[in-house]
Amino acid sequence: MEMHSHSEKQGQKEIFVNVAEYETRIAIKEDGQLVELLVERSETERLVGDIYKGRVTAVLPGIQAAFVDIGLDKAGFLHFSDLSDHKGESSLLADLDYFDEEGQEVPRAKLKRDASIADVLKKDQELLVQIIKEPIGNKGPRVTSEISLPGRYVVLLPGARHIAVSRKITSWQEKRRLRKIAAEFLPENFGMIIRTVAEGRDHKDFAADIKFLTKLWNRMKKQVEEAKAPALVHKDIEMIFSIIRDFLTANVDRVVIDDKSEYRKFISYLKELAPEMVERIELYAEDRPLFDKYDIEPEIEKMLDRKARLKNGGYIVIDQTEALVAIDVNTGKYTGKSRVADAIFRTNMEAAREIARQIRLRDIGGIIIVDFIDMEDREHRRRVFEEFKNALKNDRSQTFISSISDLGLVEMTRQRTRQSIMHAYSDPCPVCSGVGRVLSKESIAMKIERWFQRAAADGGKEHYQLIATPEVIDLLENSAESRLAKIEKRLNLLVDVVRDTTIHPEEFQVVNLRTGADVTQKYRI
Repeated sequence: MEMHSHSEKQGQKEIFVNVAEYETRIAIKEDGQLVELLVERSETERLVGDIYKGRVTAVLPGIQAAFVDIGLDKAGFLHFSDLSDHKGESSLLADLDYFDEEGQEVPRAKLKRDASIADVLKKDQELLVQIIKEPIGNKGPRVTSEISLPGRYVVLLPGARHIAVSRKITSWQEKRRLRKIAAEFLPENFGMIIRTVAEGRDHKDFAADIKFLTKLWNRMKKQVEEAKAPALVHKDIEMIFSIIRDFLTANVDRVVIDDKSEYRKFISYLKELAPEMVERIELYAEDRPLFDKYDIEPEIEKMLDRKARLKNGGYIVIDQTEALVAIDVNTGKYTGKSRVADAIFRTNMEAAREIARQIRLRDIGGIIIVDFIDMEDREHRRRVFEEFKNALKNDRSQTFISSISDLGLVEMTRQRTRQSIMHAYSDPCPVCSGVGRVLSKESIAMKIERWFQRAAADGGKEHYQLIATPEVIDLLENSAESRLAKIEKRLNLLVDVVRDTTIHPEEFQVVNLRTGADVTQKYRI
């Protein structure tokens, strides 16, 4: 089993930001290919990075874990491996006390490696925790008491004592230089991780970052002291601004944003944090939707399919279950003139690259089993494995991968912090009792809004009739402020609605009432 260090790709990298009233989407392209999609909707806010003052509700020595009430619907899951061993004033309520069977405190140094979580935590104990994994399915969020505050160049670690440098910075001379600068600015009772983007930066960049983060920590300390558990004491930044912090590296060629207000905010932040990147930010002001213009929307549609086509006629099938994800490679209608062994090798090589892209694009996490087509040639197996391994290097999430087995299987794991895109974009199918999935009503509503945006870009005020399921129509009409009324006003259209209980949950129909023509497909991707 080997662990990957993830390096940045050297080709063209572009970021596209689509801002709508109920949804923000960030698409990342590398060498013209869509490789990552982030979606944030108003009804499903992100939780990773948020910090809470919590209360322990149960300690379970059998699984070395505890449940912590942080004020959400489900309690946070805290594993023994995610407990902080930091001591000192700055770790606040995350300071851990250790007890023997009589309830007497035991010094940290005396604890054995196989200590029980019951030696560390007691029911009703209060502590500071941070969410590291979103709630998924019936599971609550996973939390840690090792608090981290990410900035643009460094991550500040309250209560830690070490300075670490990103593995993606390969020069040992540069690592030593950065550690020396960091040591000069590191506050007492803090540790630090130096991020990849800090490469080549000087004292003033570190000073500004650390000043901002220590102010944030001091403000949080006051909130912790005043708050009654359970309570949220720090909310991580909005997704659109996390681009500056987490994605905007020197190899990003441009960022295109289609909302003037967010564009201005983005530029304002950037002037403070990375002024040299301002010229790479563009405002998109065309009538045609941004994701249509850059062929991103069709890629998102394909992303929800089980099958992903390969250029040579083969295809891969992706099946997601609760326990794991199975990916199968097939030659399909491959018509190459080479002998069978070579045809299989070529298909597996192309599949290796596409599987790595689909895993990242769909944000598939957990256990993944890849079934390549059987190869008898050991050299072919080795080359396919190397191709797959190299294709995964650009993934920001940590992956572990095993060599191809005699059966052509690759077992791997990928760090999971949130639900996959498929689960975010779809609901369990009401027809097949959850065996399959259909697009959620929110996704259909967003598709309808984009349909009207495309129609309006053609010009002229038109009168339409929209036919969709009652659930979708209700969502468009009965929200706090009618989304449909906003569409009509913003795009200068008239829209009548018909609730159709017989229509497929994923379908809608649009009729031009002036001409009587069904125009559904005219503006549909």
